[in-house]
Amino acid sequence: MKILFVVCGEGLGHASRCLHLGHYMQQQGHTVHFAGYGKSYDFMQQHGCSHVHSTPREVCLEGENGFFSLKKTLWYSKWIAFDMIRSVLSIRRLITGNKFDCVVCDTMYGGVLAARLQKVPIVFITNQNHFNGPDRSTNSVWKFLNFSIQRYIRLADHVIIPDYPAPDTVSEYNIVVPKGEEERYSFTGPFYDFDPARYTYARKTFFASFGGEPYKLPMYLMLKTIADKRKDLCFDVFYTGKDLPASSGNFISHGYVPNIYEHLARARIAIVHGGLTTLHEALLFEKPVLIIMDPGHPEQQNNAKKIKDIGAGTTIDGRLVTQETLEQKILETVALTPRPFREIHAAVNGRKNAAGIICAIANRSKPSSGIIAKEN
Repeated sequence: MKILFVVCGEGLGHASRCLHLGHYMQQQGHTVHFAGYGKSYDFMQQHGCSHVHSTPREVCLEGENGFFSLKKTLWYSKWIAFDMIRSVLSIRRLITGNKFDCVVCDTMYGGVLAARLQKVPIVFITNQNHFNGPDRSTNSVWKFLNFSIQRYIRLADHVIIPDYPAPDTVSEYNIVVPKGEEERYSFTGPFYDFDPARYTYARKTFFASFGGEPYKLPMYLMLKTIADKRKDLCFDVFYTGKDLPASSGNFISHGYVPNIYEHLARARIAIVHGGLTTLHEALLFEKPVLIIMDPGHPEQQNNAKKIKDIGAGTTIDGRLVTQETLEQKILETVALTPRPFREIHAAVNGRKNAAGIICAIANRSKPSSGIIAKEN
């Protein structure tokens, strides 16, 4: 079969999981193409993918002072209707030029409409189809998004949630399976294809990764300030943007690295913003996490709530972060011992489940593998 993955470029989690799944399907004899923009496009090229296509950006995530800003995102995304049209047309050209058997869209909405117009089977991958606060609070913007997203993704033939089935679903509070659509949703498990047991483990560094968006740079600068003060703490930081502080004795700066898991295995804790892929990786390596939540970012806040529920980490609201509070939270997180998670992961073959669904949809038959979602 010939499969096209259309990947969101905001952060690296979408690209990382699609590469795992796409490479698995290549091993099964399928021809796989990838399309994306921004950081995802760069990431896929760096991993040596043979068929990578550039697509227009659909939305512009923006922030300030180190954190996501809904207000700025809405302002910079004010031309989203035109950007969506450009995205649809670009992906439609890819489909007509390559005759794909199935289009797999990871949080890229233009690909859904483009594939539907070309009457090509569609699988949609997402770990958030519902916007609400950790206490189920909502607002008018989120209500509009919930209404629009749930109806739009009905254009897809199937929806994959790349997360563990209940009760271990990290994105539990970000997913609502509409009544009557249970058969269209599958919690397949993550798509990782590596064995965490083959890495050399240690508890030496403080792993920190917030993505490559420029507005996140202030968080790295704050960590550098702590490192300069606390020479007994060694930070291993990863940032694909520009202007990251230079390495020092206990603050090691990294841009792109071919295998980030080697670094995660040596960490005492992982300091992150709360994206699903990074949290899965930390759980699998059994590293406690410190989640610094973006104010107004419901996905991170809900993931953080789940992580606290299972005792795998601590959280702090970005509005409350100072050098002193961050240092205190780091030391608090070091004392945690997350419960073993590898047996849970080993029992769910996410790549096999997802690949089976994609092949079934491409063959215009009902999915025969994967774990079927239950209504929330």
